[in-house]
Amino acid sequence: MDNIIKYKVKDGEEEIKLRIYLREIPKLSSRFITKAIKDERIKVNGEKARLNNKTKVGDIIEIKINKKEEQNIIPEKMDLDIVYEDLDVIVLNKAPNMVVHPTKSYPKGTLSNGLLNYFMEKGENCIVRLVSRLDMDTSGLILVAKNQFSHMALARDMNMAEFQKSYYAIVHGNLKEKKGTINLPIYRTGGDSINRIVDERGQESITHFEVIKSYSKGDLVKLTLETGRTHQIRVHMSHIGHPLFGDVLYGKEEKEYIERQALHAYKLSFPHPRDGHIVNLERELPKDMKNLLEKI
Repeated sequence: MDNIIKYKVKDGEEEIKLRIYLREIPKLSSRFITKAIKDERIKVNGEKARLNNKTKVGDIIEIKINKKEEQNIIPEKMDLDIVYEDLDVIVLNKAPNMVVHPTKSYPKGTLSNGLLNYFMEKGENCIVRLVSRLDMDTSGLILVAKNQFSHMALARDMNMAEFQKSYYAIVHGNLKEKKGTINLPIYRTGGDSINRIVDERGQESITHFEVIKSYSKGDLVKLTLETGRTHQIRVHMSHIGHPLFGDVLYGKEEKEYIERQALHAYKLSFPHPRDGHIVNLERELPKDMKNLLEKI
């Protein structure tokens, strides 16, 4: 079944070249428009569209979203925790200790291997377009676009206030301030190192935090990202003296408590690419983080 999105030209939107209309009204990217017109997936009133033709009131513009696509990922049968799915997006709850996308070190066993197999079993011609990513040892919600249109729209809207990613972390010690904002630039140390540090040469990085509950040995903290730098939460919390339990990179290994960094992407809110309504999703703490809370 074809996945088609439609726009109707309204009063005040006439006499505009189709190319400009598509960029200014539905705010489609030039790259998406160019590819869709090349593939003859755009029609106006049922006829092949021409980008220099001007719009008229009442014109019906149809864009076929789905197209044949391939991806160099090995499909692999696996259990997936699917939180939400429709024609345009799918949101999964990633287990800890799982890589998101294949690499030389992890060509199989990743979330993307399982997701591509899932699409194939459903008979959906989709490739894996990651909108958000998580470290291997971080659990929680991951947003994936199922077509070029939704990937374009979500990437465009990522800086909107309505697009929010929130995490639970379990950190060492008790924060003095129970609520606040960490605004400290994060810098990559260079070379082959994956380490990041707080440094004035870095990119602006903003993390909002709120202590949910305090324990004798640490705090359960809710963190919301305003920027999305690599390892942002882990770097910020370690820098202020409250590293995450189990964070071997910015804290220390603590297998007696947990066998990974205690970080879970529990909440995701985003404007839907098709009509802009806000999708709100949550997933509770995984078992290993619940066990950690009992230990501290």
